[in-house]
Amino acid sequence: MTGAVTHDPSPPAGGRQGRPLIVTEDAALLDDLLRLCAAAGATPEVHHSVPAQRGGWESAPLVLVGDDAARRVRGAARRRGVVLVGHDQDDSGVWRRAVEIGADHVLVLPDGEQWLVDRIADVAEGVGRPALTVGVVGGRGGAGASTLACALAVTSAREGLRTLLVDADPLGGGLDVLLGGETVEGLRWPAFAASRGRVGGGALEESLPALHRLRVLSWDRGDCVAIPPQAVRAVLAAARRRGGTVVVDLPRRIDDGVAEVLAQLDVGLLVVPAELRAVAAAGRVASAVNMVLRDLRVAVRGPYAPGLDDREVSRLLGLPLAGEVPVESNLLRPDGGKAPPGGAARGPLARFCKEFWERALTEAGIV
Repeated sequence: MTGAVTHDPSPPAGGRQGRPLIVTEDAALLDDLLRLCAAAGATPEVHHSVPAQRGGWESAPLVLVGDDAARRVRGAARRRGVVLVGHDQDDSGVWRRAVEIGADHVLVLPDGEQWLVDRIADVAEGVGRPALTVGVVGGRGGAGASTLACALAVTSAREGLRTLLVDADPLGGGLDVLLGGETVEGLRWPAFAASRGRVGGGALEESLPALHRLRVLSWDRGDCVAIPPQAVRAVLAAARRRGGTVVVDLPRRIDDGVAEVLAQLDVGLLVVPAELRAVAAAGRVASAVNMVLRDLRVAVRGPYAPGLDDREVSRLLGLPLAGEVPVESNLLRPDGGKAPPGGAARGPLARFCKEFWERALTEAGIV
């Protein structure tokens, strides 16, 4: 059981990390709280009453007061982020004691364990502004969506932003391959298939392959081609909590897992070659994506068919124009060149990506 008394506790200002404070003498309750802190990746500070040191009570980002200790903390300074925790489901007096100590929430274990793990994990990760999350989808097969997704991620990382590139297309061959890192150690999507509830953002980031100053979540070469929607939701939410940018390479089909990704995107880019059949196919993709994602923009790729230019493609699709995606000549070579897409900082593709990030980050109020 959980219940709110006044208001939600807020995360540490500016996303700073902190140690939760536990106040209890109940050995069984302490064991439970330490176990939940460990599950959330946090190391708490434990006291039997209000800490004697100056600021110990006031500065903790989250305070977990055992029901046995409510009387001992009654005179402490009122603050946000206090949770009164107990084991007795039938104790009606717990609400009165919560009001007396100014608690935000009353929580009875074991029913409220997942809520508490999530709250402690927020503290441990120092949750701040979520990542600006951009999805890239091709208007037709071979449109160059994966190349643009990689270029956006490489450019973001080069600009000094924490960057995660997510491959949401299990049939696309693997973005780690496109980046030249298929043998780099780290977890791939199948390792997260059983994920439920909350995934730690820091642990996720550290477990993934590191390529070109960014992290990549791709597919392995096994038989797994689908991840349960709840696992997709948990993993992408964890990625977004780390801040910076997240770039997702999307498939053109919309299933439950892809819908979970679309629901967490800030901006979508629809990559459309400038030819009539591609525009017609892109219209169907746009209709499906727009059912979930509000901000979908078109990125046009040449060469242009007679009578078409980027503005005309935008008009035909009824979507705002993100710009013309330039072709990088080294990517046309059979070996794809040695640099990843967008790897040449002064190349046309990198310039397009840098201009996109400048606009998108400004629109989001991040810069």
